[in-house]
Amino acid sequence: MEKFQQTLVVIKPDGLKKSLTGNILTRLSETKLRIVGAKVVQVSRELAKKHYAHLKDKPFFEDVIRYIRGELHGEPYRRVLALIYRGEDAIEKVRQLAGTTNPEQAEPTSIRGQYGRLTSAGLFENVLHCSANEEEAENEIKLWFDPDEIVDEIFPTEEIETEVKRHIWKD
Repeated sequence: MEKFQQTLVVIKPDGLKKSLTGNILTRLSETKLRIVGAKVVQVSRELAKKHYAHLKDKPFFEDVIRYIRGELHGEPYRRVLALIYRGEDAIEKVRQLAGTTNPEQAEPTSIRGQYGRLTSAGLFENVLHCSANEEEAENEIKLWFDPDEIVDEIFPTEEIETEVKRHIWKD
């Protein structure tokens, strides 16, 4: 049975450095899912650590943090493109198209199979992240996006009054 879902997709710094954004978005459009949120993000260390908290005890944790922050790719690539896709079986459709995490084991026609690589240091440069299941998708979307940055109300929200400093355009 099909399920209406949302999933987080992050085009990682190596995907941006290789100018693959258009190719990846074109491939993702094959899913017929809707984009309901998108933004370019400079990933803070805090965001990276929260995103990869499940890997904190792994010996490669620090490399993964540096990778998602773009520290391995040079100054203009210290950013990612974060997207939320929504629709029927969104998680499975995106994961199928993305391929397995290890680009060398990914189906050659998948995004990771086509564009990913294993570095000589043993790090997977797999060009994108996609949520593994509904619980992870919800946690990741709430980590990466504020409700006002998403065009559909995908999770319950509440409105509160706060006093927040923010940047505005100068006249």
